[in-house]
Amino acid sequence: MSTPRKVQVGILGCGTVGSGVAHALLTRRRLLAERAGIEVVVKRIAAKRVLAKRPVRIPRSLVTSSVNNLLDDKEIDIIVELIGGVHPAKEYILKALQNGKHVVTANKALIAEEGKSLFSAAKKAGRELYFEASVGGGIPIVKAIREGFITNHIESLYAIINGTSNYILTQMSQQGLEFRQALAEAQKRGYAERNPALDINGNDAAHKLAILCLLAFGRFVPLEKIYTEGISRITANDLQYAQALGYSVKLLAIGKQEKGEVEARVHPTLIPQQHLLASVKGVYNAIYLRGDMVGKSLLYGRGAGQMPTASAVISDIVDLARNIAHGVPQRMGFPSMNSPSLGIKPMWEVESRYYIRILAQDKPGVLAEVARILGRHQISIASVIQQEKIHSRMLPVVMMTHQAQEKAMQGALRQIDRLNTIHSPSLAIRVEEAGL
Repeated sequence: MSTPRKVQVGILGCGTVGSGVAHALLTRRRLLAERAGIEVVVKRIAAKRVLAKRPVRIPRSLVTSSVNNLLDDKEIDIIVELIGGVHPAKEYILKALQNGKHVVTANKALIAEEGKSLFSAAKKAGRELYFEASVGGGIPIVKAIREGFITNHIESLYAIINGTSNYILTQMSQQGLEFRQALAEAQKRGYAERNPALDINGNDAAHKLAILCLLAFGRFVPLEKIYTEGISRITANDLQYAQALGYSVKLLAIGKQEKGEVEARVHPTLIPQQHLLASVKGVYNAIYLRGDMVGKSLLYGRGAGQMPTASAVISDIVDLARNIAHGVPQRMGFPSMNSPSLGIKPMWEVESRYYIRILAQDKPGVLAEVARILGRHQISIASVIQQEKIHSRMLPVVMMTHQAQEKAMQGALRQIDRLNTIHSPSLAIRVEEAGL
């Protein structure tokens, strides 16, 4: 038997994911050699704190505080960037590419914001940039779209790609907790950061959606053009009302390609309870997409965490190691960007059905006035649920509308909220069912 080709790896960052990657490569070296025919060797790891206590055992001799010890090492074939953030990660990757190294990253913000320049630099250098772990953690969605669905025109995708928000909504639905209570529980269990803004405001999902749109539609969608709305205004009552109507509420990242335009948005969404995505609970993620040849497909799994993310990173490392061993650089090429034939659909032109919740004074004529305002904006009501009073004078009212345009709905809500009989800002949640 021939000796496996050695490929040497340098890891930037030795936090939760970095230490997980290093530990798996060190302890499963023989397994990888047997399965891939390549020996993947961890040459060096760069960390801010060399002597820090880590969740897994890492040999002290491998750890250095100098990033340049890795970037300038001619024996290292692959640099794995796991430090996070845009800067200085971008500069480290650019230097690695210039020094003739391939790169693997799990950095969603970096790819979403600087992917265009990084892919261009990699192409110019004749090297590859892999990023499987940047979207779905342990879910191999990048490989699925780039390779498994390579002959498909992806028509639409609906993704639950933030475990923190999904866990919070699950707790609110199953346990009847209010948002703040469910968030505190998520933080207690380590599912939410001390500052959870990126997750609960939808920004984390927007970064991932930008990458998915690039892969699925060949169109780079700038983050500022992805409509983003979080879950902090959702109440336990909203989830109960939705359930009574036959729906579940999920924070969805939605991408569609139709009529020469790409639609990209992240927001709470009502989906039918019988749909597969409605059964995705807790910290789990799922990406549901429709291709013109394959039809509808669902990829499901853990979207974050040390080992699921490390699994995706190592998959990229092994792919690159095979390319290096067999002399096939740029085997997969790079995602196409800025297709001139595809525009970006403005959010105000999006159409959907809506769930509306208002808190009104219990007076004659209030609902009639709300209905008149909706009618003036060409929005028709499909059904109304009038709930019990929350105190002596305030009445929660839930409405489901027929199809309406976003611009019309926002205009109607502004007028409704100016009424003296409306107690607090009204809530509208978009409904997705036909595309699913």
